[in-house]
Parts: sequence; C-alpha cells; structure tokens
Amino acid sequence: MVERAGAGYTTAARTLHWLILALLIIQFALGWLMPDIKRDTPVTTLIGLHFSFGALILVVAVIRLGYRATQGEPPPEDGIPPWQTASARVVHWLLYVLLFVVPILGWINASWRGMPVSFFGLFDMPKIMATRAPGWGWTGDVHMLLANYAMLALVGLHVLAALYHYFFRRDGVLQRMLPGV
Repeated sequence: MVERAGAGYTTAARTLHWLILALLIIQFALGWLMPDIKRDTPVTTLIGLHFSFGALILVVAVIRLGYRATQGEPPPEDGIPPWQTASARVVHWLLYVLLFVVPILGWINASWRGMPVSFFGLFDMPKIMATRAPGWGWTGDVHMLLANYAMLALVGLHVLAALYHYFFRRDGVLQRMLPGV
C-alpha cells in the first residue's frame, strides 16, 4: 500500500530525501577539510571517510531513485504554474544525475590514482579502472567542479524555491516534504 500524507510524500520518500541532505552536508564538510589530493597523497582518515560517504550517497541515491520509479510522486499542488512544475522536475532530475555522476567520477579518480576505496573499513570497493589509465586524469577536476559548483547551485536553487513557496506563495509545497507534517 502506498502511504500518502495528504498530497505529500510518503514517510519513506521524506526519509530518503533528508538522509541524502544529511549525507551531502557531511560529504561537503569532509571534502573541504581533507587535504588536496595530489600525485602521491596518502589516503588519510578524512579522505577515506570522503570515499566512504561518497559510496554511501551513491547507494542511497540508487535506493531513492528506485523508490521513486516504483512509487511515483504526489501530483503537483493546485495552482502551481506549469513552468514552475516543469522547472522543478528539471532541477530534481539534474540533482539525481549529479548524485550518480559525482560519486562515480570520484571513484574513477581514486582508481586512476591507485587509491584504495574502502566502505567504512568494512570492505574494499573494486577498482573501476587501471591506475594512471591514459585519458582519465580529468575526472578529479570534473568531480570537484560538479560537486562544488553544479551541486551546490542546484541545491541552493531547490532550497530557495522551497522557501519561496513557504513564505510567499504559502501553498504547502514545502510542507509536503517536511517530516511529521
């Protein structure tokens, strides 16, 4: 049975949404605190945690996208202009793309650098490419640019839109994703 809180999201959808946010906050903090990764940088605790949380974000994103594909989403609130509904969908799908592309690029870059990627010390993840394979040195830079600029810009736009709906339109859009509402 699909649980619906009015026209809001299910408890599972809300939990996955806020879990992704919490993981992204941790991941950005780790990314900014860890040392720059250069040619011979060892995997420090912060780098190892960054790798682990990146893998966890990828796993939760797979679960979240699978849940959305099987359970759908509630219909848009009444009175929302079509351009806002369309732009919200575009932003959501771009965020999904980044939730997959950014961790995968990080994993590719770790493999390219010959750095082991452990999942919180429980097991080592497989290398997904040979160390220093020609033509893949760009992955770390693109990983960083997408995370620090594209992801942050889209998350910021998403938050601003939610606040706009809450404070100006007062139409219940934000409440559909709030826990316990």
